[in-house]
Amino acid sequence: MWKQPWGFKEGYSICIGLFITGTLLQMSIGKINLDALAYPANLISGIGYFLLLTVLYLKYKKSSYIVSWLSSYQAAISSMSSMVLMILLMGLIRQTPGYITMEGNFIGFSQMLSAWSFALLFLWMITILSMTIIRRLNHFKWRDTSFMLNHVGLLLALVGSILGSADIQKLEMTTMAGRPEWRALNERKEVVELPLAIELHKFSIKEYPPKLMLIDNKTGASLPQGKSTTFLVEPGLGTGQLLDWTISVKKYLQYAASVPSGDTLRYVEFHSFGATNALYVKAINRKKGISREGWVSCGNFMFPYNAIKLDDKVSLVMPELEPQRFYSDVTVYLESKKVKDATIEVNKPFEIDGWKIYQLSYDESKGRWSEVSVFQLVKDPWLPVVYTGILMMVIGAICMFTMAKKNKEDKV
Repeated sequence: MWKQPWGFKEGYSICIGLFITGTLLQMSIGKINLDALAYPANLISGIGYFLLLTVLYLKYKKSSYIVSWLSSYQAAISSMSSMVLMILLMGLIRQTPGYITMEGNFIGFSQMLSAWSFALLFLWMITILSMTIIRRLNHFKWRDTSFMLNHVGLLLALVGSILGSADIQKLEMTTMAGRPEWRALNERKEVVELPLAIELHKFSIKEYPPKLMLIDNKTGASLPQGKSTTFLVEPGLGTGQLLDWTISVKKYLQYAASVPSGDTLRYVEFHSFGATNALYVKAINRKKGISREGWVSCGNFMFPYNAIKLDDKVSLVMPELEPQRFYSDVTVYLESKKVKDATIEVNKPFEIDGWKIYQLSYDESKGRWSEVSVFQLVKDPWLPVVYTGILMMVIGAICMFTMAKKNKEDKV
């Protein structure tokens, strides 16, 4: 080994050496501070490093074997496969934000982007990829177009995704109806003032139909234990079976208020703030010859929960309604005095001025009457660089296929 010409053994030995060196650095001086790689440091260091490699290649391409070997396929395959292994580990191991201090994370696998081993192997792969590009540029011919598109595109995608990670902003903004908000919290729970403001006009939620289920009177556990069953109340009411009980829904009030009636509660129509859901049901157990009827409600922050005690062991209850879809009608204001009205929904973000605004949460204690909406704002200024790299690789693949087909036809 280490006799010219170098092959895969030397390539993988260098990768193992870099991993061991990175691990020792991680154990001795700690992880990398990603904030130090934020713009413009990442841009300056990226361009500067590529220029340095260009100078080294032009000066030592004939006199140094190492410089020429860096653009060989043995170096490329060994570095890329080692990097793929690190990325697989990152996908299999749960990652935590780099600003969190973790005890026992000596190797850095739980915070891979700030681990020295990952950084050194990534730098090694970028070095080899850059050297390959510089070498081909030095002897460029038009038939190398697809090669250059693929390799330059890969370089942009990698640099944009890794070096640009320090510039990604993920913020959480809590808004209240009728009050424009321009402050948000970052991952460290620090207040950040934004160049935009969001005014919540209305929060809306669409819920699944109510369900009915049986619970144990003593433990409160759902029945049957271990595999509880529910009766979904469709809009047309209907009848369902829960264990030995036949449940018939006689009336469904989507907007209801409770009214005391002796020792029980009854529900009436109430189309106003704080209304809850209520069902008037009849339950029959023919085996025991028991019949019960009354109002069942999941309750909310204004009206109490209500159940029907069917016998000494079992009660009929309505669990809280599950949200099917929730969204916010908002107005977004920019410093440029640009104003945009939008409806922001889960998995349907609103994009403006480089920001993606996601519907994240709401005041769950008030449910559909929530006057609070929580948004996640994400900005990745390096995303266009990544997309450009991916587009170049796609075009390069098309060019490679077209040129290969043309060469085959020429030979024929």
